[in-house]
Amino acid sequence: MATIWELDFYSRPILDERQKKLWELLICQSPLGTQKPTESLYSYSEFTNNQEVNSIWLRNAIEKAIADAPEPPQKIRFFRRQMNNMINKACAELAIPSALSRRTYALNQLLQKRMEEVYPTHPGYQPGTNPSVQYISASPQPLPDALIGQKWAFVSLEAEAFTEMPEWDIDFGEAFPLSMIDLKPNSLIPGLIIYSPRAQPLAAWMSGLELAFIKFNEGPPARIVLETGGNDSWILDNLSNSSTISEAKRFEEAKSKVKQVHFLAVQSNPESQSFAGFWLLQEINI
Repeated sequence: MATIWELDFYSRPILDERQKKLWELLICQSPLGTQKPTESLYSYSEFTNNQEVNSIWLRNAIEKAIADAPEPPQKIRFFRRQMNNMINKACAELAIPSALSRRTYALNQLLQKRMEEVYPTHPGYQPGTNPSVQYISASPQPLPDALIGQKWAFVSLEAEAFTEMPEWDIDFGEAFPLSMIDLKPNSLIPGLIIYSPRAQPLAAWMSGLELAFIKFNEGPPARIVLETGGNDSWILDNLSNSSTISEAKRFEEAKSKVKQVHFLAVQSNPESQSFAGFWLLQEINI
């Protein structure tokens, strides 16, 4: 299984002796799979002053993190669009693929914890909130014609069912331990299954994206959209009748009951016992 890191490099609510905000490189390993990790996942933190904020310092700090880690990352994800150029440059110089992504679930939790428990212990701490990213939603784009699903269905699975996910026949996909979300075993996780005779190419295409979450947009027009990358959006279907719109609303209600966790699956047909694609997702505010 590949090692993926989630990275944030940004100012923190801590002032140095010059009354300027300290910057921090914060890294954590993505928890992949549905089983709870047997060992704590790798994390790394290093502070610097605002005069050192450049791709050279960042590259050197990432190198130190790699030297300190049990194994190097095969990919680095980050969510701050305004740091795109600097992070991509530093990672490129280290020959590590990087991706702007909203799939930084573990990093989001780590940042929240440090805002509450770590930064306030520093002498120069200035109370405030963690700066959020202002995402400008792009207009949803249609799926490539050859990849449009034939039909779809909203479904749900109990949280405990995902413990068996390693045994499922899945060609493309990614998941995370639901234990990190602290959901009860009988919690119902809503999902969307897309059925397509071209399930394999559709799932392969999706696997090349940074899948973020599925969302119902009331519109008009009413749509089910798939959010990917930093601010990309894809139309899974346009909804034109009241029954499907009601289903989509119930899907959003179900997400809200389980901390916005949901899933996306791709199958060739409803009778199939395998998945061309299966992704566990969570809509988070970052």
